[in-house]
Amino acid sequence: MPDTASPLDRARRKMYLRLLPILFLGYMIAYVDRTNVGLTKLTMSKDLPAFNDAVIGAGAGIFFIGYLVLAIPGTLLIEKWSARKWLAWTMIAWGIVAAATSYVKTPIHFYVLRFVLGLAEAGFFPGVIVYLTHWFPSRDRARTLAWFFVATPIAQIVSPKITNLMLPFGMTETISGSGATAITRYHPELWGMKGWQIVYIFWGVPAVLLGFVVLWMLTDRPGQARWLDRDEREALEAELAREKHEKLSGKRMSVIEALQHPKVLLLAAAYFFIVTGNYGIEFFMPSIFDDWYHLKLGALTSMIVIPPMGSLLGQILVGWNSDRVGERRLHAALPIYLGATALLLTMFSRGNLWLTVAMFTFVMMGLKAYLPAFWTLPSLFLTESAAAGSIGFINSVGNLGGQVGPWVLGWIKHRTGMFEPGIVILGASMMISATIILLLGLGKRVAKPVHRGVEDPLGEAIQEPA
Repeated sequence: MPDTASPLDRARRKMYLRLLPILFLGYMIAYVDRTNVGLTKLTMSKDLPAFNDAVIGAGAGIFFIGYLVLAIPGTLLIEKWSARKWLAWTMIAWGIVAAATSYVKTPIHFYVLRFVLGLAEAGFFPGVIVYLTHWFPSRDRARTLAWFFVATPIAQIVSPKITNLMLPFGMTETISGSGATAITRYHPELWGMKGWQIVYIFWGVPAVLLGFVVLWMLTDRPGQARWLDRDEREALEAELAREKHEKLSGKRMSVIEALQHPKVLLLAAAYFFIVTGNYGIEFFMPSIFDDWYHLKLGALTSMIVIPPMGSLLGQILVGWNSDRVGERRLHAALPIYLGATALLLTMFSRGNLWLTVAMFTFVMMGLKAYLPAFWTLPSLFLTESAAAGSIGFINSVGNLGGQVGPWVLGWIKHRTGMFEPGIVILGASMMISATIILLLGLGKRVAKPVHRGVEDPLGEAIQEPA
């Protein structure tokens, strides 16, 4: 049968199939490379005794100080130069640095490489957010971002079991019993390396390879896309130009003006408080399960892959429904409130493993489901370089919470021997974030243009509300 879809809908479908899989894989690998320290520490600290919870927490967070330096320049390069080249070289650089972490010997080595990893990866996430605005009309944004963001829960579901296959190399595992009667098994090193070293190399190499794929497969702008038919390119560029003209009907803001805008500053604050909770939990969730239930490595990795399934479901549903009803504010704030409440309740679940898993599933849902709606908010009142610079600013300042969260939880655990006080602080931080978003006023439901019979690029016919 001939394809009866409009040129714009055909273009949208091709964009989903061409661009999103590459960006999805890149973000999935990036997320593993920045967070796999949460699992490697379980054996790394045995080989390197100086790497206690405080050191791991500080090193995990130093990543985000490096991240702060290049996030804004990266988004401006995406806007003014070449997304394809910037994203590619970013991926190649962070892959090399991630693999080099396998050679750390002291906390100082670890801190330096985590800082450089943050520098290397800084432009990828905010750069993709800006890049997608060059391609997808506003009515597709939350749904598009949702399919990009699900890379993180997929990474959290897939990577622990893969990592678990490598971690035992070079360690002695207790199979049964304890003390003098314990039955143990020694796993020999592989190529002279311990398991945690192999993990860093294993997850660093794909980033380098994918960087070259990005150079070959991505296209900077729709007008350069030879994989779109001429009428598809023209229809897409016309739609994007129409939206841009509508936003430019008022006063245009410079990058400096945008960075001083109260709404940009409040969005950065909201992102800081939610990221504080997010990375504090993500880096230490394996340690919390280990501390509360003393699980073997295989059982532990089986438990921690369950909570990200809540993130996966939440992101897809929020992204779809936010676009469907044209509302962003509640779709961003309410999941965070849900996650914060569940996080505080985890303390009362201790002693019941499956109840703890269930609570952390709701925690992870709240920590991720807000993302598709949240990242549509800057483009509601900003365009071009102002939007690009602001997205980089919100992301980089907000991600300083990634330094605070792991440090707070690791330091408190090291000083008190308990995770519970740190959990209370992270839960309060999440509540503050949701309240800022709710009071900001951006993203309320508005009347949308009628697009009767618009085709969902993922295969579903939708009727967008008037």
